[in-house]
Amino acid sequence: MDTLPDQGIRHLPNVLSPQECWDYSAALTPLAKAGDRQLLSIPAIARLARSERLLNIVAQHLLGKPRLVRAIYFDKNPAVNWLVPWHQDLTIAVKEKHEVPGYGPWSVKESIPHVQPPIEVLESMVTLRIHLDDTDETNGALRVLPGTHRWGRLDSAEIAAARKDVTEFLCKATQGDAYLMRPLLLHASSRSTSDRHRRVLHFEYAGRELPEGLAWQLE
Repeated sequence: MDTLPDQGIRHLPNVLSPQECWDYSAALTPLAKAGDRQLLSIPAIARLARSERLLNIVAQHLLGKPRLVRAIYFDKNPAVNWLVPWHQDLTIAVKEKHEVPGYGPWSVKESIPHVQPPIEVLESMVTLRIHLDDTDETNGALRVLPGTHRWGRLDSAEIAAARKDVTEFLCKATQGDAYLMRPLLLHASSRSTSDRHRRVLHFEYAGRELPEGLAWQLE
């Protein structure tokens, strides 16, 4: 059942085999911080992110030809542990900063320019999160508020109200599973209380071009 349109989240079992998960994990460098935005410097990961297998998964949820527009590696573990408060993913990564009406404010993350685009850009994107480890409440699984991606861009008061009105869902996963989600879906994660890793390949895809003067960072 496709729960993405109504819920903003969809569980996809067995996207990768256990052997593939082990191979990709071995290729990744241990992190001293929460996330790595230089993930595609690893050829095997770059090939996976742009593979027909993944593009076919996301294509049905995009209006145009899917293109990879951002990639992040997360590894929550006892040495690098963090929590993420409730939020929406409101920025996109671009090649260079150019002032374009409707785009802003701007920020820089790991030397990459980021900007908040008009809401219709975010609504047209989809994120694929691939789990390289079994993931549950003990090692910081993602928590989401289903359906909130249809509420638009939310301020802090609206987020607080959503937490009272919507029952949260814990995104448990078996090694190799993935979740499709919309960037505007409210989500959070707790600190890990386990000695296990929670490694996630986070790939964002878009099916549209940006206006003249702006280009996706990975184009």
